Amino acid sequence: MQACVITLGCQMNEYDTHAIQSQLASIGYSFVDDIHDADLVLVNTCAVRGKPVEKARSILGALRKEKKRRTVTIGLMGCLAQLPEGQAMGAKFGVDIMLGPGALTDLIPALRQGKFQNFAFKDELRDYAPPPPNGALSAHVAITRGCNHKCTYCIVPTTRGPEVSRPAADILREVEALRDAGVVEVSLLGQNVNSYGLEPGLGPHRKPLPGFPSFAELLRMVGQVGLPRVRFITSHPINFTDDIIAAIAETPAVCQYIHLPVQAGANRTLRRMAREYTREYYLDRVAAIRSQLPDATLSTDIICGFPGETEEDFEETLTLYDAVQFDMAFMFIYSEREGTPAAAHFDDIPHPVKVARLMRLIERQKHWSWLNYRRWVGRMVEVLVKGPAHEGDLMQGHTRGNHTVVLPRAVAPKPGLYAVRIAHATPHMLYAEGVAIPEGRPAATAA
Repeated sequence: MQACVITLGCQMNEYDTHAIQSQLASIGYSFVDDIHDADLVLVNTCAVRGKPVEKARSILGALRKEKKRRTVTIGLMGCLAQLPEGQAMGAKFGVDIMLGPGALTDLIPALRQGKFQNFAFKDELRDYAPPPPNGALSAHVAITRGCNHKCTYCIVPTTRGPEVSRPAADILREVEALRDAGVVEVSLLGQNVNSYGLEPGLGPHRKPLPGFPSFAELLRMVGQVGLPRVRFITSHPINFTDDIIAAIAETPAVCQYIHLPVQAGANRTLRRMAREYTREYYLDRVAAIRSQLPDATLSTDIICGFPGETEEDFEETLTLYDAVQFDMAFMFIYSEREGTPAAAHFDDIPHPVKVARLMRLIERQKHWSWLNYRRWVGRMVEVLVKGPAHEGDLMQGHTRGNHTVVLPRAVAPKPGLYAVRIAHATPHMLYAEGVAIPEGRPAATAA
C-alpha cells in the first residue's frame, strides 16, 4: 500500500503530517510523491487565507478525476476539514475520509471503517508524540495546540480549538528522542508559544498553570538537553515578556531568531484586529529585545488592506517598519475568511488598493533586508546545510538567525553544521565561502 500526503500551511501542519505518516507506516504503508502512484491520498489543509483553500480545491479536483479512472482513497484533514466550507468541499469532490486537526489519532480507525468524520478536539492529542523522523537534521515539537486569542481576521480558534499546553516532561522526552536520532535543530511550535503553561485567558498577566513551567523556563530546560539549536515559533507580542528575552540571551542553544507578528502599525487597525497591544507596546518589546540581543534576527507578519485601513493607517505601518528595521517579513493581502468577526462586521476595501499597498511594503522590506543582510558580510557564521540549492553545484542552509545561505558543494559536500564566512549578500540571501570541520558544533559567531 502506498500513500501520498500533501501538506499545505504552517509548521504545525508539517508536524501533524509527520504524525500522520508515522501512523500509516505502522500499518504497512510506504510513501510516494505522485498522486497517480498512491492508493491513499491525504490532503492536510490550511484555512488561514484564501490561497491555500483554493489550492486544496484544485488538488481535490485533480483527485476526483483520478478516482474516476481507478480505485483510490481520498482524505481531507487539517483546518479546512474543521469548517463547513471544507466539509461541503469534501462532499462535492467525493472525499472518503475527513478528520479535523483535533482528531489525528483517529486516522487508522477511519481507514478501517471507510467513510468517517470526526471534528472533535481530543485531550489525548496533548500527550501524543510521533516518533523521530528518519535521517532528519531538523524537526518540530508541538508544545501547545489551539489558541485563546480572538483576532478578528483569524479562523484558527475555530479550527484548532482553545489553547492547551503539553506537560513539560512529555516535551522533554520527545526532544531527547530527537537528539538521540541525530536531529540537531528543534523548533518548538504553537499558535502562541510564549503563552505556554499559562492559565486560560488573555493579556500579559496570566498566571501559570499548577505544575507547569513558564515558557522562559521551558526554553532553558530544552536548551540543556544537548541539541546545538533550539528555535520557537510563533510568538504573540502581548506575552513576549522580559524573562523570555533573558532566557534566550542566557541559553546558548536557543537561536536568536524571533518571529514577532505585528500585523499592522496603526493603533486604529490593531484595535479592529483585536490584537490586544498598541503600536507603542510593540515597539517597547522590540527595544527590550534589541537591548539584550543586539544580533537577534527579527521577523514579522503583516496584513495589507485590512478592512477600514486608511492611507494614514498604512503610512503608520511603513513608519513602524522604519522604526523596527525587520530582517525579514511575511506580507499578505487581507483575505476574508467566513466565520471570522472581520468578515461578519467589517466592509472590505478594494483589491487594487490592497495590491498597491503590498507592493509598497515589499519595497520597504527589501530596503531593510538589504541593509541587515549586508552587515553579515565578512563574518563567520554557523550554517545548518540541509541539501542542494535549486540551481548550480550549490548547497543551501540557514544560519542561527534563519538567514538563507548558499555555498559551494565543494565547501559543504553533505548536510550538517558548518562554519563559513559570508562573502556576499542580497536582500534575500547570504553567499558563503570557507568551511570548518562539520563534526559537532563549529566554533563560529552565531548568526
